[in-house]
Amino acid sequence: MALALEWAAKGMYITAPNPRIGCVIVRDGEVIGAGHTQPAGQAHAEIQALRDAHARGKIVAGATAYVTLEPCSHYGRTPPCSNALIQAGLGRVVAAMTDPNPLVAGRGLAQLEAAGIAVSSGLMADEAYELNIGFFKRMRHGRPWVRLKTAASLDGMTALASGESQWITSPQARADGHAWRARASAILTGIGTVKADDPQLTVRGIDTPLQPRRVIVDSRLEIDVGARILQGEPCWIVAAQANAGKEALLRAAGHEVIMLPNSAGKVDLPALMLELGKREINELHVEAGSKLNASLVREGCVDELLVYLAPSLIGPGQGMFALPPLAQLRDKLALRFHGVQQVGPDLRILARFEAHVEQNEQESTETAKG
Repeated sequence: MALALEWAAKGMYITAPNPRIGCVIVRDGEVIGAGHTQPAGQAHAEIQALRDAHARGKIVAGATAYVTLEPCSHYGRTPPCSNALIQAGLGRVVAAMTDPNPLVAGRGLAQLEAAGIAVSSGLMADEAYELNIGFFKRMRHGRPWVRLKTAASLDGMTALASGESQWITSPQARADGHAWRARASAILTGIGTVKADDPQLTVRGIDTPLQPRRVIVDSRLEIDVGARILQGEPCWIVAAQANAGKEALLRAAGHEVIMLPNSAGKVDLPALMLELGKREINELHVEAGSKLNASLVREGCVDELLVYLAPSLIGPGQGMFALPPLAQLRDKLALRFHGVQQVGPDLRILARFEAHVEQNEQESTETAKG
């Protein structure tokens, strides 16, 4: 299964909106076939592994397949993988987790078992869950897994009071940040960041065939049609107040304007998360300013913080989150550290909101057991 997970990771940047799945076929302790899911509409991991075994001249009948997610049992963009495994005569299938997709949800393993194939699930479930955390979130809740990235000095400043911020963290940290961008289905920012930094928000320095969709929260449609973020692939601009002239210009340039107002005349952020889920966004990577960061956190839209801390002190400046002051400490927003690692001279911290962690752990355990 560990090898199957390695194969699954090979599809990190290509499988969305499908999950990253790896499959390894074993006979008498020998790996006779292996593969990972291809881009949407192409072969899944099980099919790739069967093809690999056949190309090697290996007999798969009676062999064991280790797959990082329950084989699909429905017709989607491709035929069911469970049918292919049955037709190939596999003797046993071991899945890391059952599929949270309601179209599958245990039916794949049940179909295999009904055909006389021994099945089990739960092996290395935690690792399989982490690899597809966005897919699981979308299948269960209709929303993407939201990872908010920020970089700051050790005293918590993302920029000087003047706005100067290039560069607080090291080249190594910035390169690592691009790897996290690359695994996301979409990158979200706000109009404040677009005005201040004129970013591209593309993946650079990472070998990926796909660029994440760029999403801009711009309540009043203030964006300049010449902004760098609007160059290249089409963007989704999310607004709350109509501006017919600007909308026409943006649409003429190939971009889509999504109107999602709330009662305050701002973008309805929880509604935006649901909209992105409907658009099959598994992982959403946020790189925004302190105001939008704070709004996303207050609205309960953020699952995980990705924080790079530089070993420096820069004094008063711009913080990571423009949150209001608390009346009492017990009202603090609690997080749980998920990972801490040094990247170049900087620290990379992954922290998940405590309110989400227990629910995620319970759901991942239930899915592992099927």
